[in-house]
Amino acid sequence: MQAFTHLRALAAPLEGRNVDTDQIIPARFLKKNRDELYKTYLFHDLRFDDHGAPRPDFILNRPPFQGAQILVADENFGCGSSREGAVYCLSDFGIRAILAPSFGDIFFNNCLKNGLLPIRLEAKSLAVVRQALLDSSDSNAAIREISIDLSACTVQAPGLGMQYTFTMDPFWHECLLKGVDELALTLSYASDIENFERQHHNAHPWLAS
Repeated sequence: MQAFTHLRALAAPLEGRNVDTDQIIPARFLKKNRDELYKTYLFHDLRFDDHGAPRPDFILNRPPFQGAQILVADENFGCGSSREGAVYCLSDFGIRAILAPSFGDIFFNNCLKNGLLPIRLEAKSLAVVRQALLDSSDSNAAIREISIDLSACTVQAPGLGMQYTFTMDPFWHECLLKGVDELALTLSYASDIENFERQHHNAHPWLAS
């Protein structure tokens, strides 16, 4: 998966608590192949009407936020079922990071395993950011950009004059920075593991008898 080090990108404010995985990708699409169409299933029933036409009021359909790579969401984002397809379609759509006060536990872990960065920040802070993004009428898209530095664990909104810090599990922090999953990270320490086993065997040869 793609390493995540630093990202400065357009951010879209997504209102509503408890956005579940069925809203992110409706169940009827779960049997679909992950191909070039997979991104079209993201928020399908929110993005499109019954005739398949884009809903102009949905945030990702609005011109100022089209092409956003960062979502600024509300509490309990990604709750509901464990479907990994929710992360797949977000990633295929181009979303690289999600800021929210809290996430569904399984969804949060699925994000980490697939290189999509979930960041927990205080609800009050994110409410201010979402409102500022919605209020931004400047034609300069840079005012709606958010900068994430994973190495420093910081989030900045230069055009909005806001900066925050976040915490992350050290294991997943390293995985995302290197662009690897658990297995690949473990294998990267193969020589260290072999050295340990050799030394342990030499020190305790009776264990192998």
